[in-house]
Amino acid sequence: MTLYTFGPVYQERIWGGSALAKLYGRTLPAADRIGESWELVDRPEVVSPLLDGKTDAVATLHDLWKASRVSVFGKRAPDVERFPILIKLLDCRETLSIQVHPPASVAPQLKGEPKTEMWYFLHTEPGAKIYAGLKKGTTPDAFKKAIGTPALAGLLHELPTEPGQAMYLPSGRVHAIGAGNVILEIQQNSDTTYRVDDWGRIDKDGKPRALHIEESKLSIDYDDFEPLFAQPHGERVVESAYFATHRVFLYPGEYRTYNPSGETFHYHFVAQGSVKVGDRTFKPGDAWLLPANAPQYDTVAQEGDVVELVTVTFPK
Repeated sequence: MTLYTFGPVYQERIWGGSALAKLYGRTLPAADRIGESWELVDRPEVVSPLLDGKTDAVATLHDLWKASRVSVFGKRAPDVERFPILIKLLDCRETLSIQVHPPASVAPQLKGEPKTEMWYFLHTEPGAKIYAGLKKGTTPDAFKKAIGTPALAGLLHELPTEPGQAMYLPSGRVHAIGAGNVILEIQQNSDTTYRVDDWGRIDKDGKPRALHIEESKLSIDYDDFEPLFAQPHGERVVESAYFATHRVFLYPGEYRTYNPSGETFHYHFVAQGSVKVGDRTFKPGDAWLLPANAPQYDTVAQEGDVVELVTVTFPK
């Protein structure tokens, strides 16, 4: 059975750390501020390299998308130039900026790309939290007046985080990830982020990072009050217009049967435990893509911890 694995593309970030090495045994670049690992990406500036499934003609995710869009990615795959989902691991050693991604209605005029995303929490330190949406009663005028002042954070909806939780973030939702979170992020294939505030942070050159105040004001949904974490329905965690995410727990020796039926690929990420697919074993932090034309297959939990498997597909 053909399966595909991809090489990570590590990104240094001022707020990043080395948790991906500690949690998953990964060999990181020399920098100790690896904030993002782009696990599955097809963009002009960076593309996931194929490891398993590579041929002379197909060496990257983009090659695979162009050569075998329907057979590998399924009948639900949109007819677009690049694979439309971007999957990352985030190591938030420090708190990220207060930011927003532009909705489709305003992105073109701002020369940006809309981005709806979700966070699946893999590891959280004691006291870890996020900010998502606005506190009830916050008016657009009050928010805009608070930009650049210590009062701004007090207008954001704050939630403590735990492993296994998920937060859906439609474009337009103002947000920030607090320190101590390691997250699997699934998103539209976009790299547009507008910073509202960066907590007074100074970079390694002694300069503040750029802010995007006017773009943020135009992008924020000011009617987005106090969102809750995603409420799973059975194994389904989130299903949006852009991606679907499911989660399954397996005890040692249990298995889950998947039947792609030509409809969609299945991208599996192991959050904990280890599983076997065919003759391959995958451990925490590993991921693989099974094509839509794959035969029915089983993922079998191995001896040890309970398996937590997060799966991404195209939505129905």
